[in-house]
Amino acid sequence: MFGQGAPPLVVVNWAKKTPNHATPTLQAVVNPMLRRGSPIHDAAFAALHGLGCDYVRYAFWFPYPKLAVAELRPPDQNQTYWDFQYMDPLVEDFQTASGGHPIVWSFSTAPQWMFTTPQPVVYPDDPNQVMWNYSQGRELRDVQALADYYARLVSWYTQGGFTDELGKFHASGHHYDMRYGEFFNEVDGEHEPTPAQYVERYDAIVEAVRKVAPQMKFVALALSYPEGGARMFEYFLDPKNHKPGIPLDYISFHVYATPSADQSVDQWQYTFFDRANEFLAATRYIMRVRDRLSPSTKVMINEAGSILNGDMFQGEPNHVEKPIPPAYWNLSGALYAYDYIELAQLGVDTVGESQLVGYPSQFPSVSMVDWTTGKPNARLTVLELLKNNFGPGDELADTEVKNNGLPADTDAIASQAFITAGGRKLVLINQRNREIAVELPKECAGAMLQAIGGQSPDLVKQDVGDVRVRLLPFSVSVVTLKD
Repeated sequence: MFGQGAPPLVVVNWAKKTPNHATPTLQAVVNPMLRRGSPIHDAAFAALHGLGCDYVRYAFWFPYPKLAVAELRPPDQNQTYWDFQYMDPLVEDFQTASGGHPIVWSFSTAPQWMFTTPQPVVYPDDPNQVMWNYSQGRELRDVQALADYYARLVSWYTQGGFTDELGKFHASGHHYDMRYGEFFNEVDGEHEPTPAQYVERYDAIVEAVRKVAPQMKFVALALSYPEGGARMFEYFLDPKNHKPGIPLDYISFHVYATPSADQSVDQWQYTFFDRANEFLAATRYIMRVRDRLSPSTKVMINEAGSILNGDMFQGEPNHVEKPIPPAYWNLSGALYAYDYIELAQLGVDTVGESQLVGYPSQFPSVSMVDWTTGKPNARLTVLELLKNNFGPGDELADTEVKNNGLPADTDAIASQAFITAGGRKLVLINQRNREIAVELPKECAGAMLQAIGGQSPDLVKQDVGDVRVRLLPFSVSVVTLKD
């Protein structure tokens, strides 16, 4: 009797609906592949421009200190050491490629010398040389100095320059409209402040930055492991713990699925979605804390994706990169689509896939483009499919996948119906490395189906003549009804 039965049935109640707030978007992290002269510089920024996403997070992260920190040496009595020669082109090119869409500027790395360490931390002179231990120290020397650093940094890009610690004005000529700022990244692993220390630093930075960029909204926390962040969420989201008038605009946190080293793609297909479900359970808790303490605070998931196990050891001597199987990119794309529809149901405001460009030594398995050619892989084309069909202002219709005698197939399919300005649409996600047949609602007869699946990043279109369709392995499909 095993294997017998009809395909799982997707049932939609179009009259039972809730608003969708979730923007599908992505993260980019500064690294040498985004520098001018890189073999994929033009292709990567063209891919970003083509997506046209709102709220892309652009992270100036510590592995390349000269690309991420504008003051790598502390000032002395005679001079300061501000240097924007490496950051400026990265900012300019990203601003241009974004085409006027709002950007979340994540100046996530503070100058290391602001923290106490047993020995001075020596950074590489080569801006392209990776350094995995730049962000050291837990004891911050001077909260106000940290806040002033970020205020000067923002002033450089928004006000045409700044006055340094010795009273000298540095002109930049930049007048960018930076409306969203995030400072620090994954503080549960970097510098590890207590909740009270984090709030003190956040409040000081907000006070200082608002003086030069009063229009800026602030994104806070950026936790790497939100499941362990209950104390931080409870403390930060309580307005009583902040100075009067300090806004709690956004919180952010991250999720990655990482399989163990002895797993293959046939195990990844379970590990990835199990990890997503663990994260969703934590997100439900965090949303309840938000609703109780600071209901106007919005929520960004600004790093969502997967990291293969080998990437976790990329900084070790004699590390050897293993080839990534082609099906991985489609599995990871399906995982992002699953994250998006599930987080949309929870009321999250942005879901950012991570990251535009990775490559050997910089988390190659998170890349959304081929790091040798710049050609988009399935992780990017899945985001493009979602972005072109769904976003804030849509409505989520009540959707269920019903078992029709094949429970393993039913468990493998996720679905969500949307009511959009372009009509009624249905997302179908095949979480398994095999084809699965699905029976759609009768109103889908004659609809158009767009799918990305198998081992390809390419979008395939077909007419839904019969309401029974076969979904490719690890596929993400969008069905557009003929309303």
